[in-house]
Amino acid sequence: MSTATINWGDYSIPRFLREAWQRKPLLLRQAFPGFAPLLSRAQLFALAGDEDVESRLLQRNGRSWQLEHGPFARKQIPPVDQRNWTLLVQGVNLHVDAASALLSMFRFIPDARLDDLMISWASDGGGVGPHQDAYDVFLLQAAGRRRWRIGPVADATLQPGKPVKLLAHFTPEEDLLLEPGDMLYLPPGWGHDGIAVGGDCMTYSIGFRAPPQGELLKEVLWQLAEFQQGGPIYTDPPLREGAAPALLPQSMVKFAAQAFARLKPDAAMFESVLGAYLTTPKPQVWFEGMQASPASLRRACQQTGCRLDRRSKMLYTAQSVFLNGEAVPAALAASALLRELADQHSLSALQLKGATKDELAALAQWCAQGWLLTGEVAAAPAAATKTRRG
Repeated sequence: MSTATINWGDYSIPRFLREAWQRKPLLLRQAFPGFAPLLSRAQLFALAGDEDVESRLLQRNGRSWQLEHGPFARKQIPPVDQRNWTLLVQGVNLHVDAASALLSMFRFIPDARLDDLMISWASDGGGVGPHQDAYDVFLLQAAGRRRWRIGPVADATLQPGKPVKLLAHFTPEEDLLLEPGDMLYLPPGWGHDGIAVGGDCMTYSIGFRAPPQGELLKEVLWQLAEFQQGGPIYTDPPLREGAAPALLPQSMVKFAAQAFARLKPDAAMFESVLGAYLTTPKPQVWFEGMQASPASLRRACQQTGCRLDRRSKMLYTAQSVFLNGEAVPAALAASALLRELADQHSLSALQLKGATKDELAALAQWCAQGWLLTGEVAAAPAAATKTRRG
């Protein structure tokens, strides 16, 4: 697949980025003409039964909502003709090559923003209620029909006592009916309420996280504290008997402030922290490592080329390259070849002809961890070993 297969109608990628991205909703009729679901209903339900897959089941009965988390055995999923329920399967791109390929069509947005592809299946009347998301999302109708009511959120008050975050006072401005192949883009914070019409409705949500500044700050501070381990230990000033035992010592407050002042982060440190944070796989991600010698893996890369596993995340800056939460060794930090791998998600045998010894060693190590694949590795699945991140 390629971005050329998206039918932008009167728009184009540059015009979309200039006029709509993070500014206003945009409905693209037949963005994917003749689109067929990548997974059947039965395949999606089976995926929701995998313990390594994040899934949720949401059911509505009048004003009452019930939320359950997977994995789900087939008998736990309601009958398809029962009204008002939705099955949500997160991170389908991590488990299905075709879903990963679909996601790659949206790489006109930086990879650092990409979250995942979620598939929701809904019976007649099913949906997740009126809500808003803190990320950009493309809602691709894959099968059936869904009615979307959308509008800006003037009052973000939530309905009390609900297992999901539902807007208490949502007044939509538009009412849209999406058919298979239609796609709706919504910026962060835009209210929306999607309801399946006629049942057997499947919607693909392609999400791009827009993390609040506070969330990034929390992660940055945690990582910076890791970098600053050590230093002097706290010692009490001279104590006297009879002092108030519950009083927080000002000396301890001052000691903590001095520790914070020691951080002194610079731009390179922020890049390092964000690079590791944004490439860290989700907790449920596993990789299939290969039990083969480094020499054979190097030869496999040179002879057949290599490509990133669909679950791998790779980013780079001017100073560093990051893969699955780790920075590459300093000797490879300036590698143009690894930056090509990050941009293209693959390297051909021809591109690898000029690879250095260190670059080939790194590629072989990533193959052994399952972060990288070659044709030779893919042909020998019996030798695989399952690991979290290598």
